[in-house]
Amino acid sequence: MLYFLPAPLKGSLAALLILLDTLVLFPILLIVAIAKLLVPMSGFRTLCTVILNRIAWLWIGFNNCLMDLFHKVHWDVRGLEELDKDHWYFVTCNHQTWADIPAIQYVLNNRIPLLKFFLKKQLIWVPFLGIAWWALDFPFMHRHTKEQLARRPELKGKDMEATQAACEKFRYTPVTIFNFMEGTRFTEAKHQRQHSPYRHLLKPRAGGTAFVLQAMGEMIHTMLNVTIVYPDGKAGFWDYLCGRIDRIVIDIQTREIPEQFLGMDYGNDRAVRTEFQRWVSQLWAEKDARIDELKTELKNA
Repeated sequence: MLYFLPAPLKGSLAALLILLDTLVLFPILLIVAIAKLLVPMSGFRTLCTVILNRIAWLWIGFNNCLMDLFHKVHWDVRGLEELDKDHWYFVTCNHQTWADIPAIQYVLNNRIPLLKFFLKKQLIWVPFLGIAWWALDFPFMHRHTKEQLARRPELKGKDMEATQAACEKFRYTPVTIFNFMEGTRFTEAKHQRQHSPYRHLLKPRAGGTAFVLQAMGEMIHTMLNVTIVYPDGKAGFWDYLCGRIDRIVIDIQTREIPEQFLGMDYGNDRAVRTEFQRWVSQLWAEKDARIDELKTELKNA
């Protein structure tokens, strides 16, 4: 264990080793991705998907090993007992810092299916990364603007149909879709600008979550409501690499998504849209109270 090294040196070594690991694994990922793209056989593509997911799992696992090698983080993780790698999940979490993502990957890697994000379809053209995201079956959103729909009303509903078709591959392969409901990292300035009714959270954006559940409602029935707390104060990704974060609390609550929201028509059904927004607001109020509980518990420990 290399805990004794100065923090900047630990951060630099960790960043360098992550970069080297990426340079080793990324060409392999691209080769398999191109093979998957060029050979339109379902069995072969399924095999490629398994290999690609394993590459991503190895990359995250290597990063996690580096954290264990360089840092002595006290992990307080609750709610892992019910998790299953063969289950479909929707995961959401409060968002405080860029350290949230590697922390969540540290806890959930190889316990549930690989975390994936909905991406705008334009991102598929990003050099190298676009084909990697496609190969890893990250779902790409097809969204038409109000101006496009005004000019061509026949396009209404086509974006959801296209997204649902893109998600069909997940019907037989377990997947985890991840989404930060706040849409951005928490800061006091954003909190005040929003006039957020929550003490520790920004207002949740129900639309993005509704889009996921509308597109994948027949497949995803379970939500992992993750609450992350940094007892010694939040810190950034560089602080995470340097080992300046001593304690991380991750509280995972598993809950079934109400049936009426699975495959709902959020855009056109005003009643279900109102009910869903009310459900999300209640979920966020409970999360806000849970953060208070955790902070009080940790302070008194």
